[in-house]
Amino acid sequence: MYRQLMRLQQLSRRTITSSAQRQIVNSVKEKQKLFQADNGIPIHLKGGSKDALLYRATITLTVFGAGYVVYELFSAAMPKKPQ
Repeated sequence: MYRQLMRLQQLSRRTITSSAQRQIVNSVKEKQKLFQADNGIPIHLKGGSKDALLYRATITLTVFGAGYVVYELFSAAMPKKPQ
């Protein structure tokens, strides 16, 4: 068992240190142009359809969560009828 763990540790160390470096394209300038453009769209929706979907899902969960909290508060505040 110990020998297998040592092999795994050596393998992971070797793959991390000897892997080729990936070239990443710097896209900051394009993103700055997109998000700083004055086109009437709110900043939280300028990212496209993914941002719009995430925004709507967040609002929906917030509304349902707030409604559930109010329901639970009212049900906790009302006394239970004895049986």
